[in-house]
Amino acid sequence: FLMQFPDNDNGQLLAEISAAGVDLSKMQQIDFYILFEQQVDAEKFATEIVNDALVQTADVEKCNDTGVWEVIAHVQMVPEHALLGQAEQYIESIANSFNGYGDGWGLDAEEA
Repeated sequence: FLMQFPDNDNGQLLAEISAAGVDLSKMQQIDFYILFEQQVDAEKFATEIVNDALVQTADVEKCNDTGVWEVIAHVQMVPEHALLGQAEQYIESIANSFNGYGDGWGLDAEEA
């Protein structure tokens, strides 16, 4: 049984995750990465986003290489392609009002 994934970045990533043996029909932790140049913006966004029903927790980290601040928003969801795209756009739209921009997502799979 091979799931069909749309031919785009998210589809490719989902196909790779599925091929690695992750059950994409179950709830997974998806990490959305948002970048900020200013720490204050990153922290304001992190505070705002965890008040949202979609996001459980958010971490603020500084990238040592670039000096850019990163907020990692943790979302428990079924990683279905359309839902992922909507969640990503939604989080990015909020980030934009704090001068942040999306840098994709990853799936933190529990080892079976």
